[in-house]
Amino acid sequence: MPTIKDVAREAGVSIATVSYVLNNKTDSISDDTKHLVLATAKRIGYTPNVTARNLRFSQTRLIGYAWHDVPPDQVNSVMDRFTYHLAHAAENEGYHILTFTHSRKDPSPVYDELIRTRRLDAFILSATDNDDERVKLLHEAKFPFACFGRGSGDTLYVDVDGTAGVQMAVEHLVNFGHRKIAMVAWEDDATASYYRREGFIRVMNDYGLSIPEGFITYGANEEAHGRNSFNRLYALPKAERPTALICSSDLEAIGAMNAAEEAGYEVGKDVSIIGFDDVPMSQYLRPALTTLRQPIPEVATLLITMLKASINKKTIKKRQHVIPPELIIRASTGPAPDS
Repeated sequence: MPTIKDVAREAGVSIATVSYVLNNKTDSISDDTKHLVLATAKRIGYTPNVTARNLRFSQTRLIGYAWHDVPPDQVNSVMDRFTYHLAHAAENEGYHILTFTHSRKDPSPVYDELIRTRRLDAFILSATDNDDERVKLLHEAKFPFACFGRGSGDTLYVDVDGTAGVQMAVEHLVNFGHRKIAMVAWEDDATASYYRREGFIRVMNDYGLSIPEGFITYGANEEAHGRNSFNRLYALPKAERPTALICSSDLEAIGAMNAAEEAGYEVGKDVSIIGFDDVPMSQYLRPALTTLRQPIPEVATLLITMLKASINKKTIKKRQHVIPPELIIRASTGPAPDS
């Protein structure tokens, strides 16, 4: 079986150089040398002893991620994409993602066990809320972690700017002549819910647009919430109805579109509807959905980059990132019918 010495001899470099490359310590090594070492190792069939390496560096090379909670009759395409890109980003840095589940009411025991047994090097958290007990637990344990979503204090996190996204949506509708705009919001305490909802209120105020009572509807992130919200709002007298809806997710937007069609309204003409996420199916709806695209690959890469530095006790210059989404304009939005 080929050894590290064989790789060094075949590549014409020192054993130390091979060791640095194989252990991802390549700050002082050129890209050409790195590629040469990796290609040589692959060509001669060298396989590192992962167990020995992990013991030597006191690392498992595993990052824990709790699988997102999805009702049996639904999907969460955004978090499915996030999990894929997270795994891909981790593998590019020499790590793997270990997924697990926990009780929604009390997640602490699972995290506590994984910390005590040292089966992981770090955690990624998602769907954080304003008083997240997982964040408190990991801070107290001084265990490396990073969040997709904002965390308290000095927490490492990457978030998508819900406020900026809603501002783009409102500006798009205002430019189309809409003045009566409603929002389909979530009722939970997740930070994503807060920033999208509060962003809507702030931006509407900035434009001097009123938000009549009932123009922000609250419910779960479900198709039924979007459907029920549209039906409730369009039961109002015509002069009091919104001409556009901004939804906190594409799933809710789909529900609103379904209800509009069933009630005989043409989406994009009689009413404009905007989603949030840009799930794959949104471009294939009829009409195709205007929505806000989350930069999921960038989020995953930033999280892993910061987490790797944290695991290896390196200085992280910027510990918190808030990235704007991209407004994807399609046929579900158009001029206000009364403009």
